Amino acid sequence: MLRERNGAAVSLQQPVIVLVGPQMGENVGAAARAMLNCGLTELRLVAPRDGWPNERAQAMATGASRDVVDRAQVFESTAAAVADLHRVYATTARRRDMLKPAIGPRDLASEIRDRAAEGLRSGVLFGPERAGLDNDDVALASHIVHIPLNSGYSSLNLAQAVLLVAYAWFEAETGAATPHEQTSATAPATSAQLVNLFEHLEKELDASGFLRVAEKRGIMVRNLRSILHRAELREHEVRALHGVVSSLSGRRKDGGLVRQPSLAAEAPGEDGDRGSG
Repeated sequence: MLRERNGAAVSLQQPVIVLVGPQMGENVGAAARAMLNCGLTELRLVAPRDGWPNERAQAMATGASRDVVDRAQVFESTAAAVADLHRVYATTARRRDMLKPAIGPRDLASEIRDRAAEGLRSGVLFGPERAGLDNDDVALASHIVHIPLNSGYSSLNLAQAVLLVAYAWFEAETGAATPHEQTSATAPATSAQLVNLFEHLEKELDASGFLRVAEKRGIMVRNLRSILHRAELREHEVRALHGVVSSLSGRRKDGGLVRQPSLAAEAPGEDGDRGSG
């Protein structure tokens, strides 16, 4: 679902980011960058201290200036900024004097997606840098967003708080996850290819005398195979290891011996001196 905002199409599924009383243009610009990093573009400002538009916000936003900062809407009150929203969430520490449910960023992302599926729009409030949201602002929200951090030092700057919430939404919306490995152009090695590599390695280790102790050979072979299995080798990696084994065993592809560098010329005399004449 899309709607027009200042001449641009905006997804009704994404949350609106509302900065209440931001004190410095640089912080607004940094928050805008965090938003666009995560695909969010709708920014609303409530009574920014240094006025609006703000050159420092535009400079700090860099690439996010056109898509976020230049299209930001400004309101005189928090109530006016959230008037068209169906659900409002306030990022703040837990308040003992308010009976509101507290959720974390990932639960918030799920809530926003669920509400969007029902055709409802959501917004997230962030307070001024120095003191955060006041009670009247929090009262406009249905939930408190609590970001669990080090209890001994949990202070975040404005852009950090926006980024944590925005990334949780981005992760839920796109299924983004930190990759555990880079993709490869070759397929994973087959069992037959692995066995061929094992047998090649073990043949050369037998020839070198590494596996000469008969009673230990079995466990050593199994350990080596386990190490290579854990590597989850791909086809090109198996080929590379075949080449390594062949090189270390001193054999060329044509069966001839690989010429090894001579160390005799590099060896010092018995007294550690090459001789001074």
